[in-house]
Amino acid sequence: MSKDSRELYYKDYLEIVSLFRKYLEENKGMGRGQKSQGEESTWKEEKSEGLLEDLRRSIQNCQECSLCRSRTHLVFGAGNPEAELMLIGEAPGRDEDLQGKPFVGAAGRLLTEGLRQVGLSREEIYIANVLKCRPPGNRNPQPQEIKACFPYLERQIEIIRPKLICTMGNFATQLLLNTTLGITHIRGKPQWYKNNISIIPIFHPAACIYKSAWGKTFLEDLKMVSDDLRSR
Repeated sequence: MSKDSRELYYKDYLEIVSLFRKYLEENKGMGRGQKSQGEESTWKEEKSEGLLEDLRRSIQNCQECSLCRSRTHLVFGAGNPEAELMLIGEAPGRDEDLQGKPFVGAAGRLLTEGLRQVGLSREEIYIANVLKCRPPGNRNPQPQEIKACFPYLERQIEIIRPKLICTMGNFATQLLLNTTLGITHIRGKPQWYKNNISIIPIFHPAACIYKSAWGKTFLEDLKMVSDDLRSR
């Protein structure tokens, strides 16, 4: 190879290296097997959605407690599988049992309206209950029912990985926080759950139907939840 040829070859080589470095700078963090931010977000959502669906299918015919004999539908949960905010109630009611969806009755309508007033929508959050089947007559959950169902809720939390959980009412609040304090004493006071997840307890919307004076406090606490979420 002549001297001129070598110099031309070397010049081309430097140009290729320069272009490649420019490419790496423009695509920093996107090495082999990595995804763009948009692709990563889509991939995570599809993964979470798939894991939730797998869990739902695995417990669809659950018979771990006596509630399986009286339910119409198992009420798994609904919403955004990548939600930063997760709302957790106690158990399905009559309408939820009939439709197989959480918070679709009167309490659900009050909750949906409350969320709207503080700038949130059900499409961007995830809603579930501790129990997946309705207790007869909407009685309080029993120990064996909690033992059977609580691991399912814990798995939902693990899959969704919310930044903030809003527990609604005494039962969900006391269970997740392992406390005996009543909701009137602990509502609106941020707490910590495992894996650095924050919890803000609020009144259950069903309770606000029977105690209308709680409605204003319910909205104020939902506003706190919304503000906390937006600040993250």
